[in-house]
Amino acid sequence: MPDVRVSNWEELNSQLYENTWNPQLRRFRSDYVYRGMTVARQDLTTTLMRLGGNFHELEAHLLRNFKKYARQDSTTDNSEWNWLAMAQHHGVPTRLLDWTYSPYVALHFATEDVDTFDLDAVVWCVNYVQVHQALPRKLRSILSRERSNAFTVEMLAESARTLRDLERLARRDFALFFEPPSLDDRIVNQFALFSMMSSPSARLDEWLLRQRADLARRIIIPADLKWEVRDKLDQANITERVLFPGLDGLGRWLRRHYMPIVRPELPARATRRQRATLRPRRPSRKRSGP
Repeated sequence: MPDVRVSNWEELNSQLYENTWNPQLRRFRSDYVYRGMTVARQDLTTTLMRLGGNFHELEAHLLRNFKKYARQDSTTDNSEWNWLAMAQHHGVPTRLLDWTYSPYVALHFATEDVDTFDLDAVVWCVNYVQVHQALPRKLRSILSRERSNAFTVEMLAESARTLRDLERLARRDFALFFEPPSLDDRIVNQFALFSMMSSPSARLDEWLLRQRADLARRIIIPADLKWEVRDKLDQANITERVLFPGLDGLGRWLRRHYMPIVRPELPARATRRQRATLRPRRPSRKRSGP
């Protein structure tokens, strides 16, 4: 899959919205979903994989215990897909990955951590509509019948009652994208959906490389562009205060917004690389207002 390294804000926007024209609809309706990551070298390893050891055997135990200890009124839908979406949403290690339909929301997550502003970031762009062309027939028929590009938990439950049922639909690994229920305002505001591999040991980026590398690309955001991107997203109201509604999100936004950035003095002819590799550091004096 190609890497596209942008050099300015205009080029970044052009790349994010590339190939979004739909000639059949005669509208700019993108077939892509996006995932922003603060460090470009990161891959698409799931939180379940990061547990290490026999993580593929732990998946069922994690989900069973999440159901057991969660509040009984946590969900009115007792399907495994609803519980899996809720587990991912609340930080339980799963085989799911978070994506968004919004390229700007993805940009937020690529630039949310100022402690990594000395490192390049990345936005993954995946044509999920074409990814679904490789699904088993049973799943493709449901999408076709519903005239939908992505699954809901109800559509998944119709084709497979459990994760194990899903794995038995095909001998080869496959990938799919589904929209979680609107569990809270965070999911709604982030325009969120999840990717899922049919096997807990399969990785989406590796699957794409083997199957259809042309369906994905990575937009690399250079370290020295991150502050401009971050400031322009803030001006566009793409912030923690909006994407994480509530006091926690407000606190995260205020902490970042009022953090002074002090950079060491640079020689007059400092190189671009020298400027890009400077970490922001917090001064010891009391913080002031805007």
